[in-house]
Amino acid sequence: MRLALVIALIAIFLTCVGCSKQQAELGTKENPIKMAMVPSLDTQRLLVSGKQLETLLEKRTGYEFETSVPTTYTAVVEAMSVGKVDVGWLPPLSYVLAHDKYGVEAILVVQRDGSTNYNSVIIARTDSKIDKLEDLKGKKFAYGDVLSTSGYIYPRHLIRTSGYNPDTFFSNAVQLGRHDVVIAAVLNEQVDAGAVYGGPVSDARENLVEVQPDIMKITKIIARSEDIPNDTVSVRKGLPKEMVDKIRDALIDIAESGEGKRIITDLYGIDGLKPAKDSDYDCVRRVAEAEKVDLSKLK
Repeated sequence: MRLALVIALIAIFLTCVGCSKQQAELGTKENPIKMAMVPSLDTQRLLVSGKQLETLLEKRTGYEFETSVPTTYTAVVEAMSVGKVDVGWLPPLSYVLAHDKYGVEAILVVQRDGSTNYNSVIIARTDSKIDKLEDLKGKKFAYGDVLSTSGYIYPRHLIRTSGYNPDTFFSNAVQLGRHDVVIAAVLNEQVDAGAVYGGPVSDARENLVEVQPDIMKITKIIARSEDIPNDTVSVRKGLPKEMVDKIRDALIDIAESGEGKRIITDLYGIDGLKPAKDSDYDCVRRVAEAEKVDLSKLK
């Protein structure tokens, strides 16, 4: 009886050791590298492009990947904080929060229109009588996600530095999450104007050209924020350096290849990836501080 018990305990021990060993082998089919995209655009579209990118990453690194698009920006940050996401495509404010609170590190900055900076732009319908920021006083306005740099923090800062209080400037202000939803609200006259991302050449409206071919004529930009450093590709604290280096180098290589360039363009309108460092995002910290955003209390 005792012998049988000892044998059973040994079997359980060996099974647990095997499970631990298997779990530790990050990058295998049993424990793939988890990569997540923030839901700034249509989730299904991001997931399709993300899965295509996943395939190219697997070929170049030898690791297995699993891609997801959580429901909010916060969900990506929180998942990285507990090791449920290893690689996150984070916008600037989300990155600053993730770094300062959880030790997440930026390894790459995305490039659009040949630039690593972009802006928050405020759009309105062309047929409206709204031509400049002051025309929005008392109007209905749409922000993006509360952790969206160009959809929330920077437009608030733009309004404040233009001499207005963003908390009282509008008759009603709503947070709609995704940039495409903000644009749709402007198009459908549910709001008078909204904040989305824009660059030196293009902006978020171009993602809706297929469903609304004349969107660039129907809407117009009435205000533009100061420059913002572009989105990041970031890794969670504790991800092995060898793995981080392989992922970074593979992504740069993919961004320079024909198929890869098409995929990352479809993903977030990206045309390149460049090495990044945390200090590149100090300007975002400055704006967040000016807007009294307490990063330690954000989730």
